[in-house]
Amino acid sequence: MSLKVTNLRLPVEIPEEELAHELVLKLGVSADELQSFRILRKSLDARSRQDLRFVYSAEVNVHDEARLLKNLREDLSIQPFTENTFYDPECGGSPLEERPVVVGSGPAGLLAGYYLALKGYRPLIIERGFPVKERVPEIRRFDKGADFQNENNYLFGEGGAGCFSDGKLTCRLSGPDVQWVLERFVECGARHSIVYEHRPHLGSNKLPMICRNFRRKIDALGGEFRFECRLEGIDVQDGQVQGIMTSSGYIKTTQVILGIGHSARDTYQMLYDLGVPMFRKAFQLGLRIEQPQEQVNAHKYGREEYLDLLGAADYTMITKGKRDLYTFCMCAGGIVMPSVSEPGMFCTNGMSNSRHDTGYANSGIMTTIYPEEFGSDHPLAGVELQRRYERIAYELGQQNYYCPIQRAGDFLNHRKTDAGFQYTGTYHRGVVTTDLHQVLPPLVLAQIENGLPVMDQKWRGLFLKNAVLVGPEMRGSSPVRIDRERDSCQAPGFHGLYPVGEGAGYAGGIVSAAVDGLLSARKLVEEFAPLTAPAA
Repeated sequence: MSLKVTNLRLPVEIPEEELAHELVLKLGVSADELQSFRILRKSLDARSRQDLRFVYSAEVNVHDEARLLKNLREDLSIQPFTENTFYDPECGGSPLEERPVVVGSGPAGLLAGYYLALKGYRPLIIERGFPVKERVPEIRRFDKGADFQNENNYLFGEGGAGCFSDGKLTCRLSGPDVQWVLERFVECGARHSIVYEHRPHLGSNKLPMICRNFRRKIDALGGEFRFECRLEGIDVQDGQVQGIMTSSGYIKTTQVILGIGHSARDTYQMLYDLGVPMFRKAFQLGLRIEQPQEQVNAHKYGREEYLDLLGAADYTMITKGKRDLYTFCMCAGGIVMPSVSEPGMFCTNGMSNSRHDTGYANSGIMTTIYPEEFGSDHPLAGVELQRRYERIAYELGQQNYYCPIQRAGDFLNHRKTDAGFQYTGTYHRGVVTTDLHQVLPPLVLAQIENGLPVMDQKWRGLFLKNAVLVGPEMRGSSPVRIDRERDSCQAPGFHGLYPVGEGAGYAGGIVSAAVDGLLSARKLVEEFAPLTAPAA
C-alpha cells in the first residue's frame, strides 16, 4: 500500500529537489523511512501576490504505511493511495485483411496510430500536408510574405494544427488515459514534469521534434506514413467501409479512424455529401488581445524575484453574464500567428515557445455562439459563418494576410486606430489598422464590449493598457460534430468509420484529442486481431 499526500503547500522559492525533505516533515518520519515518492500534481496558488506557493500532491511509499496511517488518521491530507489501471484490452479475434487507416496526423491521429502500432496493427497514417521538416521552412517563408500554400501551412501537415499551436496540455479530463497520453509525449521528447504540472506546456518550438519522434516510433513498430495524401472519398458498400479514395489513389481498408482536424472544411463537405450523419455544434469565436508581458508580470507577481523563479506569467479570466466572455489559449511571452486553411480567408491564433521570451503576451477573448444563432439549420452552417467573417478579415488585410488590428481603447470607443500607429507586437507578416467590429457577429461584439472593461477593472487598468486587439479568432473548436455510436465509436450506418478528435467535435485541445483517438483505437483493438505480434 502507498499513501497519497495532498495539499502540501510550499513557497515557490523551495525547489522541487527539496520535496523529499518536505514530505518527511509532513509525514513525521525519518529520511530513512521514506522509500520513494512521485509527484502526482503541482499547481501554483497565486491568490496572495506577496506569498506565491506551489501546491503538491504526491504518492509516497514508507516503511509500515499502515502504522503511519493509523497514527495520522485525523489528517485528511494523508490517505491510502489507489490508482485506476490503464485499460489495455486483449486483442479481438475478427480477422483484418488490410491494415487500418488513420486519416490525419494531429494529436488524435498520432496517438491512435501509436496505440495501434504498439498492439501490432501496422496502421497506415495518411496526411494531406507535408512532413514537419518541410512545414517549418514553408511557414517561415509565409511569415515573411510568401504565397499561401493550400496543403503546407500552419494547420495542415505532420502534427496537424497542434504542431504549431501553443503546445498547451491542459485538460479537464483526468485518469489513466490522460496519464498514458502524457507519458507517450515524454517518450517522444517532452520533459517529464508535464505528467504532473497543472498547466503543462510543450512550447511551439518543441512540438515539431515531438511529432517527428512519434512518427519514428510508429514506423519502427511496422506502421507507415504517407504525406501529400488527402482524403477525397470513402467507399462504402451496404453500410461497411471498403476503402478510401485519396489524392494519391485508392486504398483498400475496412477500418478508418477519421482524425481530420477542425479546419478540413473540404472534407466536411465530402462527408456531408456522402451522407455521414453530422450536426451543428456550438463553438468559440472572438478576438485576440496582445499586451506587453511586463504588465502581466506586474499584475500576477507581487515581488520582482518571482519572475526569475517562475518565468513569464499567464492569466485566466472570465466575466459572467447571459453570455460568458473568457480568455482562451493564453500565450505568455507568445506570438500572434495566422490560422489559415483556405486561400482568401484570414483568422488568428496564438503560440509561444518554451522560453516564453518575446516580451508580449496574447490571449483569445472569446465567447460561445450556439447553433440556433448560426442563421441556418444546415449541418455546416457554422463553417459558413466562420468563412463569412474570415473573408472580411482577408479583405481588410489588403488581400495579403496582413493582420487587422485596433487598439483596445479605440475598439471600445468605436474609433479607428490611427494609420500611423506603430505596432511593435509579434505578428510577423504585417498589420493593418482597421475597425474590428467588421470581423465578428454583432452578438459577439456586444459581449466583448461589455466584458473587456470588467476584465480591466479586475486588473486595475493593467489589462487594456497598451493593449492591441487582433482578429478574428474562430478556430478554437469545431462548429461541427460528426455523429458516432456510444458503444462502438463508429458513425451510424458507416461500419468501420471512427470519427475522432477536435475535427469530429469530441475534443477541445491536444490531450483531449489524443485521448479520444486512443479511445477509438482501443475499440478497434477489442474487435479485431492484430496483423503482427504486439510490441513487448
